[in-house]
Amino acid sequence: MTNRPTRRTILIASGATGATALVAACGGSDDSGGGGDSASTTTTAPGQDGAGDKLADTADIPVGGGTIFKDQKVVVTQPEQGQFKAFSAICTHQQCLVGSVSDGTINCPCHGSKFKITDGAVANPPATRPLPAQNIVVDGNSISLA
Repeated sequence: MTNRPTRRTILIASGATGATALVAACGGSDDSGGGGDSASTTTTAPGQDGAGDKLADTADIPVGGGTIFKDQKVVVTQPEQGQFKAFSAICTHQQCLVGSVSDGTINCPCHGSKFKITDGAVANPPATRPLPAQNIVVDGNSISLA
C-alpha cells in the first residue's frame, strides 16, 4: 500500500514554498549589513584640474532640497546654504533610481523608501541601509564629480 500525503502535509509544503518565494522576492543581499553615518561629500578645491564631469552650478541645487542626475546616478543636496552633499541615486532596497527630493528627503518611487538629505540615512523603510556617499568637488560656483 502506498502512503499518500495528507491534506495537512500538502498545505504546509505549499506554505513553505510560498514563504521562500516571498522572502527571495522582497529580500536581497542589498539589505544585509548595518548602516552607519555617511561621510561628508563636499570637497572644496579651488583650481583643481581633472576633478571630473561638471554636474551643476551651485545655484541649481535648492537649499533644503536637491537635484537628481539620472545619467550619473547621483543626487546632490544642499541641506543648508553653502553645504553640498552627494549620494548614490540608487535606492539600497531594490536598486531603483530615486525619483524626487522634497521635504528634506530623497524619495524612491518603487517602494516608498526615503533618505535624509543631510547624510543619506534611512528616514522611511523598507530600505535598511543609507544611500552611499559620493565625492563631489565644489569649485567656486561649479559642482563636479570627484
